[in-house]
Amino acid sequence: MTEFDFVAVGLTILDTLGRPISRLPDPGAVELIEEIRMTAAGTAAGPAVIAAKLGLRTRLVGAIAQDAMGRVLRDALVADGVDVGALQIVEQSRTSATILAISPNGDRPALHAPGASLALRLDPPFDAVLSTRFLHLGGVGTMPFFDGPPSRQLLEAARGRGIVTTCDLVSPMPTTLPALEHVLPFIDYFMPAADEAIALSGRDTVEDAAQFFLDRGVGACIFKQGAAGSLLIQSGDPIRIPAFRVETVDTTGCGDSYCAGFVAGLARGFELEDACRFASATAALVSTGLGSDAGAESFEATLEAMKTMEARTHA
Repeated sequence: MTEFDFVAVGLTILDTLGRPISRLPDPGAVELIEEIRMTAAGTAAGPAVIAAKLGLRTRLVGAIAQDAMGRVLRDALVADGVDVGALQIVEQSRTSATILAISPNGDRPALHAPGASLALRLDPPFDAVLSTRFLHLGGVGTMPFFDGPPSRQLLEAARGRGIVTTCDLVSPMPTTLPALEHVLPFIDYFMPAADEAIALSGRDTVEDAAQFFLDRGVGACIFKQGAAGSLLIQSGDPIRIPAFRVETVDTTGCGDSYCAGFVAGLARGFELEDACRFASATAALVSTGLGSDAGAESFEATLEAMKTMEARTHA
């Protein structure tokens, strides 16, 4: 029996969020807002927190610093049930952190200070990573010591053990596609936002972008489109998965929570379309609160919400 259901590898960030913020106060002035929170976030830590809430035995493999923010981040992960035994401490660094000003309509302009998360290193035999059913790679193209051959070695070893692999991105950069080329043949489910996939592939449509990645070895593409839902593309016509209609507070972490919800569905034996619907329900619930750990409470509560929430229609 594997030790974990879900291991997330990659970006690990501390978010500080406030809402509602429609403008900055005048110099020297103070304005009261409803809520300020700090949460674990990033394309690895975000899915790890939600996966643990959905009942998966979860480990995070990321990097933080030995500073106050790192201690807050580690404590938050532990409180949410995430195993931090493989969390790396980077000396003479700072923990990666983001400040987000959440507007009344849920938009989230952000200020980010890079740090220890970019210094993640992993070397064979990857024992701390591969005792799992599902492996999620988050933040390809942003980790100079892990992107390229090291990440390919990890994904190749996962394939050899029959581990199901998923992958998500941050905003595409010049380093993203070259780093992806190393791992695409070993990714079962490639799960970026649709606009990210189009930008990276240089194609004009989601169908052509999906074919670009399928031709490079990806098992299936699942492209997220926010309130428009998501697209599951393996072969033939895309299958559209609707989003759910909720009262949105903050969209931070919705893409990460979609990834976690998808894996939670697969882990419970769902077919692909149903796993995508469960992922949509997970993301919808997360959007109803402040921060990437909001909204989702348990697998059972999310399943009930999936059955009862109104699906959005797509023109």
